[in-house]
Amino acid sequence: MVGHILLVDDDPAIRTTIKEKLELDGYIVTTASTGLDALKWFEEIGPALILMDISLRDIDGIQFCRLIRARSNIPIIILTARDSISDKVLGLESGADDYMVKPVDYLELAARIKICLKRVEILTSHSTVLELGSLKIDTNKIRVLLGGRKIDLTQREFNLLLLLAINAGRALSRKEIRRAIWPQGGIYENSRAIDVHIQHLRSKLEDNSANPEFIVTLPGLGYMFSSPKKMSDQ
Repeated sequence: MVGHILLVDDDPAIRTTIKEKLELDGYIVTTASTGLDALKWFEEIGPALILMDISLRDIDGIQFCRLIRARSNIPIIILTARDSISDKVLGLESGADDYMVKPVDYLELAARIKICLKRVEILTSHSTVLELGSLKIDTNKIRVLLGGRKIDLTQREFNLLLLLAINAGRALSRKEIRRAIWPQGGIYENSRAIDVHIQHLRSKLEDNSANPEFIVTLPGLGYMFSSPKKMSDQ
């Protein structure tokens, strides 16, 4: 088996179809038709990933994502009939890792699931702390400390910070960042989305975002983490 997936959708036909295909690919699948049932299953089974419809009868999908994000960095992929850019941005900003519009092509969905699970595997495969001056990034606990103080980051912000930190001293273009963290593209084909995440990171890490200490902009090249890096196994 390659992971336990929690599938949340109020359409029984969609639940059945996706569940059967996921199980053929070797996943264990638990289904829920409401947000409350999904929260119960989340606590009981500790899934590796959540697939969820954004339009639930009892709990709005955006609210559901925020509830999960308050407890876990588990990957969340939203499945929805809403296809406007504003809905996509809202879903991703609420903590979802990816967004697919129904009707879903299963081969594409399967590829995105693998990308999300592989990313988590890479981040948690070694009990390692990356130290960069006063900043510590714990890739095992998925935790960031600045001067000993915990910094709350979304999963995408953590992934972006880790990518920059691992490449400290080297400029990364927006294209390199997108390919490394969001290979599925989507709204991240627009480099402005990456710029927004950089701004969010700076607001949480920098004393003065206009004159950043950690994440600097190199005009025409991209972004670079400027602090020297030091790896230590914990």
